[in-house]
Amino acid sequence: MLKSIGTTLIVAALTLPSPALAAGLKVAVVAPADGPFAVLGKQITDGAAFQAADRGSEIIPVAESCDPAGGEALTKALLASGAEAAIGFLCTESLEAALPALAEAEIPAITLSVRSDILMEDALKKKWPLFRLAPSGKAEAAAITDAIVTHWRDKPLALIDDGTIHSRELVESVRNALAEIGITPVFTDTYRPAQEQQVSLVRRLAKSGATHVFTGGDRNDTAVIARDAKAENVPLTLLGGDTLNAADLDVPLENGVLAVTVANAARSSEAAPTVTAMRSAGIEPDGYVLPAFAAMSLLEQAKDQAEKDDEAILDALLKGPYATVLGPIRFNSAHERTESPYRLMQWQDGRFAAATEIGKSE
Repeated sequence: MLKSIGTTLIVAALTLPSPALAAGLKVAVVAPADGPFAVLGKQITDGAAFQAADRGSEIIPVAESCDPAGGEALTKALLASGAEAAIGFLCTESLEAALPALAEAEIPAITLSVRSDILMEDALKKKWPLFRLAPSGKAEAAAITDAIVTHWRDKPLALIDDGTIHSRELVESVRNALAEIGITPVFTDTYRPAQEQQVSLVRRLAKSGATHVFTGGDRNDTAVIARDAKAENVPLTLLGGDTLNAADLDVPLENGVLAVTVANAARSSEAAPTVTAMRSAGIEPDGYVLPAFAAMSLLEQAKDQAEKDDEAILDALLKGPYATVLGPIRFNSAHERTESPYRLMQWQDGRFAAATEIGKSE
């Protein structure tokens, strides 16, 4: 279907800053085809197919069940596909099942979603060919720490979590990193999540003297805290993690709330031509559409580099950087992106935008 929109695809081809046109590449696209994650699976397939059609590559859809019991079937399908590489992998279970066989077949895999640090450590130890476009779990804590050190070093700081495993571990990682450089919060606390109001927490924060608060909680809890602080006339600058990049639930997020999160690639100037082309083709570049497009482009350029250097695609992936709609991408020796995709963003009028004038939020 996409091959019929020649003009649109020419526009898409102009997205990247003049990479050499890659030879056709056969790529397995591992993504859910049904069930609760089918919408995300379609985003991956749409993004990969759009780039494949432009460059003469071929994608082979491989259904991902996200169930450990489906690991054997997934592995067989991957090996039978004849693919030179694989992208997608929304679920840790799928990767764990497939990676040993992919390693034996020397087929690199790029996950767009899985952030498990333990899995990546295992992959490096066992020499599994896993690369990650999704940021690592450690990268979020590092980016949050950097934001606090850069902008809040001399501010009365509070660190709060909601008691969940992710929130507690994230806040503890930030606390430990700050302690190493001599920054101690004036207040720490664990609050009950999913409450209709957080007035008592806001009052405890005010009593502590804290004016700047990092919360490891989710978007709705953060919105409640911001609302109640405003109602109590308590001046708090709130900063959250990637969980704030979600939809409003019961309480809308207040303007000025900060988040360390991954910017929406569809709004970047680098992606603008591709976004226009996709929308002309009836594809909305939401979710995993652009990351899948980027992964295909990256692999095609890596194949060109591999042919030039007479080496495997697996080795070429460690070169670069390769130009993509997500910006230049280079993998380090740990198979992670050398540049963190996390950015300090500020909620303003219905969306997160770059927090370029941080003073206005304080």
